[in-house]
Amino acid sequence: MTICVFPGTFNPIHSAHLSMAHFSLEKYGFEKIIFIPSYIPPHKLINSNLAKHRYNMVKLATENNPKFEVSDIEYKSEGKSYTLITVKKIKEIYNIDGRLSFIIGTDAFKNIKTWYKSDELKDLVHFLVFPRGEDIIEPSEFEGYDYELVNCEKFDISSTDLREKNKEETIKEVKEYIFENGLYN
Repeated sequence: MTICVFPGTFNPIHSAHLSMAHFSLEKYGFEKIIFIPSYIPPHKLINSNLAKHRYNMVKLATENNPKFEVSDIEYKSEGKSYTLITVKKIKEIYNIDGRLSFIIGTDAFKNIKTWYKSDELKDLVHFLVFPRGEDIIEPSEFEGYDYELVNCEKFDISSTDLREKNKEETIKEVKEYIFENGLYN
């Protein structure tokens, strides 16, 4: 089975996340995209009390696509969500030889060298780097990393903007969940 992982904070998940996943299914022919909501992202200050809500919102947003799966691997850890540990577990669970495909935005990828034991990811992951904002990836800065700059339109929606403005890019079921649970007030 050809799978691709899509880890993230998803605070909240929005239409651009789903668009990147759909694009990846179509362009690369993956049989499954596995969304992995982080419990506590090491590079962001986030309320850990929102972890369950973020996980639930990802499940709601992806439930109508049989090629989307949501993993609770980081949620169950109840600690900092280190990509290296998650990748190793996913490769073991799905018996994956070779590199694991991994959806990431340029905003996150440009900081890859600051990630926990990021050098070890070089042999484990093929990053599909989606354009975000004005971030530019200089190839000389990422030697040794296996990555591909995805040639597509920018899926430039910010979860921060959605939390603050509750824009139309918020998925209907997610918007209802946010309202029902009094999140982001």
